[in-house]
Amino acid sequence: MPLAVYMDVHVPMSVTQSLRRRGLDVLTSQEDDTAAVDDQTLLARATDLGRVLFSQDQDFLSIAAEWQAAGRWFLGIVFAPQRGVSLGGLAADLELLLTCCDPQELANRVTYLPLK
Repeated sequence: MPLAVYMDVHVPMSVTQSLRRRGLDVLTSQEDDTAAVDDQTLLARATDLGRVLFSQDQDFLSIAAEWQAAGRWFLGIVFAPQRGVSLGGLAADLELLLTCCDPQELANRVTYLPLK
């Protein structure tokens, strides 16, 4: 069963729509009324909902390091830079991760895209 993903406010809607067309469970921060909350709260929300967080916001890299150092559990962050990546490639890589990985493989770590 594919993992569910929580999209940060910075993710282009075309990536979300592409994943949904592929049958994946995607929730955006806008749909969850969390677009204005701080990043720590957003990661906690994604974890509470049992979703991997996808973001293109570099602040999540330091938040992940803080949580790892403190022993605070999170379901995982998938990160991609905002520049130099194709949106179609991001959607394809996300689909691969969400369908091939189990929660333990992504938990408490940052996975970087693109995969190539």
